[in-house]
Amino acid sequence: MADDGRKAHFKDNIVLYGALLANLGIAVAKFVAAGISGSSSMATEGVHSLVDSGNQVLLLYGQHRAKKPADRSHPFGYGRELYFWAFVVAILIFAIGAGVSIYEGLRHIAAPEALADPTINYIVLAVAFLLEGTSWAIAVKEFGARRGAATWWTAIKRSKDPAGFIVLFEDSAALVGLLLAGLGVWFSHHYGDPRIDGMASIAIGAVLATVAMLLAREAKGLLIGESADPALIEQLRRALEDRPEITALNHVRTIHTAPDSIFVAISADFVDSLPMGEAERLIEEMEAQLKAISSSISSIYIRPEKQEDAVSFAGDGSSPAIDHGGKSPKARIPRAGA
Repeated sequence: MADDGRKAHFKDNIVLYGALLANLGIAVAKFVAAGISGSSSMATEGVHSLVDSGNQVLLLYGQHRAKKPADRSHPFGYGRELYFWAFVVAILIFAIGAGVSIYEGLRHIAAPEALADPTINYIVLAVAFLLEGTSWAIAVKEFGARRGAATWWTAIKRSKDPAGFIVLFEDSAALVGLLLAGLGVWFSHHYGDPRIDGMASIAIGAVLATVAMLLAREAKGLLIGESADPALIEQLRRALEDRPEITALNHVRTIHTAPDSIFVAISADFVDSLPMGEAERLIEEMEAQLKAISSSISSIYIRPEKQEDAVSFAGDGSSPAIDHGGKSPKARIPRAGA
């Protein structure tokens, strides 16, 4: 059973493990090449790969922490801890990856050093491009299988699993960085000006800073709470509106408490003649029906509430319910993991 669990864990995180192994090997090779050739852009690329390796370790740690079961202090579990570590990764890319790259480039421009034979740089860059390209292809395949008919950017914005799109962004930035490093080395030798190599380092830093800001924006949205996919919300709404016992559906609000865990809050106006015992049975039935629509629905809150007592917001469905003085005949509050 333990072996099966480890195999499942590796399969679920093949993108992270693939990127980690590739980046560790590439980082060592780049630093060796930078030490031999004196290339600023190669040293920058070494830092880039080292930061990426650390990022994968943090995301794996976040995945582990997110699987902790719910407890009294965290009744909805620890799933959103993964979003915290995704935000930390974005900060590291910006502060260390971009910061060191730009600093190294400026230093090399201010005090240029003559470059040695660039052959080893080209060899390392070619091998790194092959390994990064393999990792990128795995990330594209895995993410593409989950995006469905949505465009790539729409799928990234809707994704609730940051590990997939972070590796996709990192590997894309890495491939661009390798091209810039290669161009920097070649132009430096072609024109006999080592400052061009420093300019390539600054360009790599700018690419990393852009990627970091995009990742921080997406991670922030997940961290403060995002609603479920609009198509799923519409499915839930239709299922409830089809029930004859409901005269008005005030709102269906959702929030992701983890990539694969959704909390659903519903306010509905039930027929006035519905007995209390029948209402309890109906709520249990509705919960089972909604959970059958998506296995990601972990908790459901159903609030019987007259339409005039409910405040309905235009938005994505993630806002908390607000009651203006109306007393509901029954409020079902979910237990942890319910």
